[in-house]
Amino acid sequence: MAPGAPSSNPSPILAALLFSLVLSPAQAIVVYTDKEVHGAVGSRVTLHCSFWSSEWVSDDISFTWRYQPEGGRDAISIFHYAKGQPYIDEVGTFKERIQWVGDPLWKDGSIVIHNLDYSDNGTFTCDVKNPPDIVGKTSQVTLYVFEKVPTRYGVVLGAVIGGVLGVVLLLLLLFYLIRYCWLRRQAALQRRLSAMEKGKLHKSVKDSSKRGRQTPVLYAMLDHSRSTKAASEKKTKGLGESRKDKK
Repeated sequence: MAPGAPSSNPSPILAALLFSLVLSPAQAIVVYTDKEVHGAVGSRVTLHCSFWSSEWVSDDISFTWRYQPEGGRDAISIFHYAKGQPYIDEVGTFKERIQWVGDPLWKDGSIVIHNLDYSDNGTFTCDVKNPPDIVGKTSQVTLYVFEKVPTRYGVVLGAVIGGVLGVVLLLLLLFYLIRYCWLRRQAALQRRLSAMEKGKLHKSVKDSSKRGRQTPVLYAMLDHSRSTKAASEKKTKGLGESRKDKK
């Protein structure tokens, strides 16, 4: 470096490199399965497998299922899907009992195992490759085979919670229905009382007006009776005086 020349600072270059790595991280494929599934002897069970990938679904996509027996150490391949074709391995106890039900376009790599037996208990691993996205973790599901599939605790708890909520909703509905009927009855009684009060008021006004009309008539009748009585008394008095004169 020449004397007096400005020294090169690598900090901006490193910062740009780190910034590009942060903005464009390597995306790994993610596989999803159930944690565990239950099945009854002689029945069938579906082992679901789906995935997420940052790439479009490739024509070279592949699904691989492996099985590790309960208490065993080694896992064996039991199914493989590649180039649009399913391949069932010709070894093991699943060779005639596996059915492909997946659809790569829907990111689905599920299989069905028919005619379950106690010996099928174990761990099943789903592995997905979607080139160029081939880096990622597999996912495992544990199969439990019973004589009769037990009722899950979560199902029972959900049923209990649903029943309690149903009873609460029914009680609330009944409460609001009773309250509505009571308010409606109160309103009807209030209207009836108001109508009765109006009727009484109208009747009292009518009676008072009727009494007002009857008072002059009574006074007239009293005056007439008084005048008639006075005239009769006067007439009687006149007749008495005329008789006295004749004597």
